[in-house]
Amino acid sequence: MADLAIETEGLVKVFGTNRAVDGIDLRVPAGTVYGVLGPNGAGKTTAVKMLATLLRPDGGRASVFGRDVGRDADAVRGRISLTGQYASVDEDLTGTENLVLLGRLLGHTRSAARERSAQLLAAFGLSEAADKQVKHYSGGMRRRIDIAASILNTPDLLFLDEPTTGLDPRSRNQVWDIVRAVVAQGTTVLLTTQYLDEADQLASRIAVIDHGKVIAEGTKGELKSSVGSGSVHVRLRDPEQRPAAERVLATALKATVQLDPDPVALTATVNGHGTELGAAEQAARALAELAGAGITVDTFALGQSSLDEVFLALTDRKGTTA
Repeated sequence: MADLAIETEGLVKVFGTNRAVDGIDLRVPAGTVYGVLGPNGAGKTTAVKMLATLLRPDGGRASVFGRDVGRDADAVRGRISLTGQYASVDEDLTGTENLVLLGRLLGHTRSAARERSAQLLAAFGLSEAADKQVKHYSGGMRRRIDIAASILNTPDLLFLDEPTTGLDPRSRNQVWDIVRAVVAQGTTVLLTTQYLDEADQLASRIAVIDHGKVIAEGTKGELKSSVGSGSVHVRLRDPEQRPAAERVLATALKATVQLDPDPVALTATVNGHGTELGAAEQAARALAELAGAGITVDTFALGQSSLDEVFLALTDRKGTTA
């Protein structure tokens, strides 16, 4: 694997009787977007706080660019930046005043801080709002200036903790473009999110976390393949034939068939791994068997599993084995 920006082994954090992080192992390649995906309360933010030296681990080990987050905390802080879930800038200051202040605190001269501030405000589409107080910014503008503040000094590693929570689709797309631009400049990004499409859009590798544990890890393709090679979507002409179609598909595909809200639609996962027939061949055979049973199909489609289907399958699987 390429040089690692982050490596953890058995990372643990306990609050009273709650093991918020329960033995997490991560290996994050440098120069990539690494997604940490999970529902609220999964342990994502707690893990980020430990990696960013804001919390001390109760067990295991964690390093950032080879430096231990406990023993070498100062060295780690010199290479990272963090944008948390909530605005970190002063709402009573303008966009320019916030960035200039932070630039001065980071050691820039006044003129250099002003120049860098103007560059970032322009790059993030905030020049027209530069002299407005941040409390008058929209949610999307606040997130953009938060990220701008995080990269006044270009970090080697940027933690983005649920950066688009509560944003409208346009603002989310703007933040995504910023993330891509940051990575193109060589920064590694660890992105925590509960939005499946966000991880799908940005991350080259994804760890799925639930109840403080990593329950799956890999590329988007590997995660999607782990729950099947694809999904078969069938739409019938006659809703009364759906029970029969469900039985035929379950037998032909050796899979559980989901009855969709549409009374003439069904969905099933096709697993092409470890079988003589690939996913496409299995789907074609299922279609032939539906026709042989006298069931009229209006539409029939084979598509790759979505991350939504992956996440639901993984968390359901975890629940059955806990």
